[in-house]
Amino acid sequence: MKNSLTVKNLSISVPSAKGRVAVVDDVSFEIPAGKKVGLVGESGSGKSLTAYALMRLIKDPVSIDGGEIFLDGRDVLGLSNKEFRLLRGKQIAMIYQDPMSALNPIMRIGQQIIESIQLHSPSSEAVARKIAIELLESVGIPEPERRIDSYPFEMSGGMLQRVVIAIALSGKPQVLIADEATTALDVTTQARVLTLIDKLAAERGLSVLLITHDLGVAAQFSDEIMVMYAGKLVENGSVNQIFSNPAHPYTKALLDSRCDYTIDVNKPINSIAGQPPRPDNRPSGCVFSPRCEHVKEDCTTSVPPLIHSQGRLTACFRADEIFQVERVK
Repeated sequence: MKNSLTVKNLSISVPSAKGRVAVVDDVSFEIPAGKKVGLVGESGSGKSLTAYALMRLIKDPVSIDGGEIFLDGRDVLGLSNKEFRLLRGKQIAMIYQDPMSALNPIMRIGQQIIESIQLHSPSSEAVARKIAIELLESVGIPEPERRIDSYPFEMSGGMLQRVVIAIALSGKPQVLIADEATTALDVTTQARVLTLIDKLAAERGLSVLLITHDLGVAAQFSDEIMVMYAGKLVENGSVNQIFSNPAHPYTKALLDSRCDYTIDVNKPINSIAGQPPRPDNRPSGCVFSPRCEHVKEDCTTSVPPLIHSQGRLTACFRADEIFQVERVK
């Protein structure tokens, strides 16, 4: 299957008192055309920074120190800023976490959509306005002919998120990144937005990277799940593999600490002991070793590679034995 997005050995660093330290460390993955992939992990694990790198939105003092990013086979890190601006929005687009911050509060939403349309196609104002109305209708905005002249403050959070989706789709991209796109929404609106993105992805054949800390959202939406911890990918597999038989201790710990209707309210909520390491104070071996109940000596001295294990990619020396123990249980 053709890959719309390929990332190889991506590394991103920030300055610290100890010099530059990695916040995204040697990350590699592929998203085939038409595939929906969820990227999950605790806050600070490097998920959003990875997304910003894909969009070439990394600014000083943060820097991309190594790796390759290919869009439909084209190395985007080798392009100039001017060259990539022609691809941003047209081949790869992003739905941002906070629509109020993503939209200009003093511009009508129609102006903002029209501006995006005209950036990627030589359309007249009238033609671009017609396309903008069609986009608003496609994302479920009621009365789009009237709403197109609204200001952001005149619309609800759910409607604004739909406007941001319309802008992201205006350039007809091949890859869509949704960075915590439903975090600020109520549960009902969240479900509607996810259903909308799912529907649009199917209709347009989009490759989608959904970044979320909500495992339930990831399971509902994605075909595959990537688990990120302290700047590293630690597990990558199908939704069924990840949720039924996790092979990495961190993935299992995340699943065990979920809060949903299945938990026993009479018992304490499970949590992962300890805290994620600071980028300038990571352990010398496995990044999860200080919090892992399966840790052994080699885990503290060597970094486990992300390799095929039990039908998925896992970065754990104990993956095979943990997987077998969980199957017996």
